[in-house]
Amino acid sequence: MSKEVATAVEGSRIESVQARTISVPLDHPTAFSTRHVTAREYALVKIRSIDGHEGIGFCYAGSHSGSIVTQAVRQLHRDRLKAQSALQVEGLWVDMYQASLLHGRTGSVMRALSIIDIALWDRNARAANLPLSQYLGGYAKGSVNAYASGGYYLDGKTPDKLAQELAGYVSLGFKAVKMKIGRLSVQEEEARIKAAREAIGDDVLLMLDANNAWRDLPTALEYVKRYERYDPYFIEEPFSPDDINNHAQLARRTAVPIATGEIEAGRWRHQELLEKRAAMILQTDAAVCGGITEWKRIAASAAGFGVSMYPHWFHDLHVHLVASTPNAEYVEFFPDDQVLNFRRVVDTQLEFSAGMLRVPTAPGLGFRFDEQAVERYALDDWA
Repeated sequence: MSKEVATAVEGSRIESVQARTISVPLDHPTAFSTRHVTAREYALVKIRSIDGHEGIGFCYAGSHSGSIVTQAVRQLHRDRLKAQSALQVEGLWVDMYQASLLHGRTGSVMRALSIIDIALWDRNARAANLPLSQYLGGYAKGSVNAYASGGYYLDGKTPDKLAQELAGYVSLGFKAVKMKIGRLSVQEEEARIKAAREAIGDDVLLMLDANNAWRDLPTALEYVKRYERYDPYFIEEPFSPDDINNHAQLARRTAVPIATGEIEAGRWRHQELLEKRAAMILQTDAAVCGGITEWKRIAASAAGFGVSMYPHWFHDLHVHLVASTPNAEYVEFFPDDQVLNFRRVVDTQLEFSAGMLRVPTAPGLGFRFDEQAVERYALDDWA
């Protein structure tokens, strides 16, 4: 080992791991098919190495009890990581996974592992003075495709108002938009989708997100067959994430591609989705599935099946993964802070033009936490 390499390894040893929980209220209570949200809680992580480089990680931790994720960071992993090299990302992933096997291989415990893993990759890219997308492989040049995500249910939001919202995204240059479905009757939902399609025109992709709305195949088919005439680009999460068989059955009975995977964890569950042909689009979220390390494994497996990656949520993170992955097609982008209100606690916003997001050029993720905003929404201290 050369002196330079030895110095880099020594400097990468982890000095501190801190976690914190914040709760950011929504300006307007928002609903989708199965849930009603008034606030969003996020778990945050900072990892510092002895050479002074710091990486950050974060995840959505639900509408309440987000501190479960924070406590998993503190109690399961923090001491285990101390003095280890941040460069040994794969080895640290295995150690954390093994340490948490009895506590949970999905959900809050896996989210804790995920945000630590994200922070490690961020720290290492910053230490190399490279944007995370370049550190991960740099497939795209400059910009990546994005779709505008919105169309949530709000009190008093008529089909016409929904149509105006989606048309507004098109006026900003987006060539693909997504709306929520599944909360209302077949007739009411068709009225919303019809209004949306008429407002955005035939050449804009219209994506539909059911958020686990249906429990059985006949009900799903009743809705989906009515939607097909409006040429949806995909239907997202028609069933519970655990109901992989019904996803596969629906995929065989409609020409509309099925998308899912946003709250799925681990390469093994994704492998079942792929082998059963339950989805042609995986919406795997690096802050949920096991971090960037696991996301890359899942994306590689999906490529072998001809399946594309459209990662869910957190455009600030996933812009780097889409920009570095050949079979990743779109970033889900939230043009304002009304739904993805995590935007309020970061110090830099992504730039977009003509439906494309510019890939950040600053080192690492390209942003840091806005500490004043974090303090404003904090439920606990950094610890």
